[in-house]
Parts: sequence; C-alpha cells; structure tokens
Amino acid sequence: MGKIGKGTKCSVANCDEEAVRSISGSKAKAAGLDVEGRRAYLCKAHYKQFKKGNKKDKRIERWRHGVV
Repeated sequence: MGKIGKGTKCSVANCDEEAVRSISGSKAKAAGLDVEGRRAYLCKAHYKQFKKGNKKDKRIERWRHGVV
C-alpha cells in the first residue's frame, strides 16, 4: 500500500483534495504546477492540468526516439 492508498493530499499549493496519481516533481514543475519536493502527488483536476501541460514535451520525446 503506497502513500496514495493511505490518503495523501494533493501536493499543489492551496489544494486539499485527495491525491490520485504520483509523478516526478521536476516534470510537474515543467508542466507549470506549483509543487515542492521530489515527488508530486496530484488530485484528479491537477493531474488533468499536468497532462495538458506535458503534451508538447511528450510529443517531442516521441519524435526524438523515432516513434510517430
């Protein structure tokens, strides 16, 4: 049982929702989220925001590795 299963709160400033996903803190900062630490625990709304902010970087990585 991990931290999310135990009921960890969202790591974004001023958010008290329950976390549903855990991602790297550096990736969360690159997507424009205000988080602290090495791991970022995100609620459903902030995870959706992360996916939107990470879309361009993900596409560039796929191109770099030859996957279209």
